[in-house]
Amino acid sequence: MKLLIFGGSVFLSKTVAEVALARGHKVVCLSRGDSGAPPKGAHHIVADRSEETDPQAGTWTGLASHDWDAVIDVARTPSWVDTALTALKGRVKHWVFVSTISVYSDVSAPGGTPENTPTHDPADGDLDDSTDPTAYGRNKIACEQAVQRETDGHCLIARPGLIGGPGDPSGRYTYWPERLSRGGKVLVPEPDDAPTQVIDVRDLAEWLVTAAEQEMTGTFDAVPPSVPFHEFLAETTEGVSRVRHPGREETPPLRLVWADPESLLALDVRPWAGARSLPLWLPDPEYAGMRDRDVSSTLAAGLAPRPLADTAEATLQWLANGSGARKSGLTWHEEQDVISSLNDPA
Repeated sequence: MKLLIFGGSVFLSKTVAEVALARGHKVVCLSRGDSGAPPKGAHHIVADRSEETDPQAGTWTGLASHDWDAVIDVARTPSWVDTALTALKGRVKHWVFVSTISVYSDVSAPGGTPENTPTHDPADGDLDDSTDPTAYGRNKIACEQAVQRETDGHCLIARPGLIGGPGDPSGRYTYWPERLSRGGKVLVPEPDDAPTQVIDVRDLAEWLVTAAEQEMTGTFDAVPPSVPFHEFLAETTEGVSRVRHPGREETPPLRLVWADPESLLALDVRPWAGARSLPLWLPDPEYAGMRDRDVSSTLAAGLAPRPLADTAEATLQWLANGSGARKSGLTWHEEQDVISSLNDPA
């Protein structure tokens, strides 16, 4: 298979390239190159899609002189997707577009599917998603619709939720293997049965390449079945226990300190991601279904999630090897201050 990947240097797109190369496919990656090179064996085309806006000129002319078995694109900017679709029209057999569950406008109900969950209105142009919380989803739904329209349905739309595993630049899932590996008192959010869904980047990449190989079509939520948060913690703890982390041979015993959402919010602990957060925590009921999607159709289409303990082990090993992953979540001192305040609320 001759595969064109937009990206190929970071996290998901790089893992996709690695999987495709391991399967013997010819892989071409297009990226700016600012974040490094694609895997060895891939042909790297250095180009900036924000600058190469004419589909009939520059890099696009060269790409359009070839026929491609598949394209895999992770873009979040509608104009980038429009340009690629125009430039490569008639040259691509199958298109795989990686979207997001952020396209949904209402995720208050658990067990939703792409068929029964409303989406945001598509962006009209490229929206700035740094200030508007809906802009990212609106941009992605605009990209989805363009791909479906211009490929006449010869495409697969994958909507991942939170992606974890080695190479994760966001630090969201990474927070938990790193923190649990340190032992001691660990702040965790109630309720302990809150559903949680994290897809390993390697499993997602394997499935995306398979989708390209098999020319799969349709729209899928690309996440594993949900597990309660206490099980998420237990499996992650099991995984990190397998890693011999230099300097942490004598960690203190692990003790989970459960705290209710009201107390956490009062102490300025923030949800989901970013500074001073407890990553993956979503206390607002309007997000009750964001981490509890019905993925029966996705599993039937071949997505095969590995045990979360394996993801935790690989993530911590990647960190131990000096990854330089971005920090997300509470710092050690912030966490211990919160725990002290919970124990002594005066």
